[in-house]
Amino acid sequence: MNIIVELKTDSGQFIGLMTVPPKDFKTGSKGYFTSGKVEVDGKRYQVQVQLVEIGSKSPAKAEEK
Repeated sequence: MNIIVELKTDSGQFIGLMTVPPKDFKTGSKGYFTSGKVEVDGKRYQVQVQLVEIGSKSPAKAEEK
């Protein structure tokens, strides 16, 4: 399953749409991650979206810390 993120200004102006695919992080946690670029008022910005499932770190990775 992918997550779709819609970026808008507080006045409702559409800025961008991002698809956020699942990711297994190096830490052992599971979640979703993507990055991209958007334009706002003629300026370009880099965007990252990260969702980390709380408590999803594998026991082996948690013990390494």
